[in-house]
Amino acid sequence: MTTTITICDTCKRDDWTSASGRTDGEALAELVEALSSDAAEVRTRRHSCLMGCSRACNVTLQSPGKMAYTLGGFEPSEDVAAGLIDYAARHAASATGVVPYRDWPAAIKGHFVTRHPPLPE
Repeated sequence: MTTTITICDTCKRDDWTSASGRTDGEALAELVEALSSDAAEVRTRRHSCLMGCSRACNVTLQSPGKMAYTLGGFEPSEDVAAGLIDYAARHAASATGVVPYRDWPAAIKGHFVTRHPPLPE
């Protein structure tokens, strides 16, 4: 099954300046999109404002019938993007969407904001 990473493309961290020409969310989205091209079980999409502005950069991980997660407080970096893709692949491989803590990539530990149970069918 496929897991979708939704990246808030309007996120701006506290130290953001307009000099970069793009938001921190756009920078993270570009990295995740580029690094996920080889992960068949991971899809990406962008969304404007996940309403987690105090913890920018924000993403969600979702798959039908599985636990869903919101993560935030990231810097847009290749390590973070790789960690998100690794976790999403593990989420996709899990029947419930729950990934044991021991299997979490270091780049995402401490960044979980909420989890949501799957909607009833």
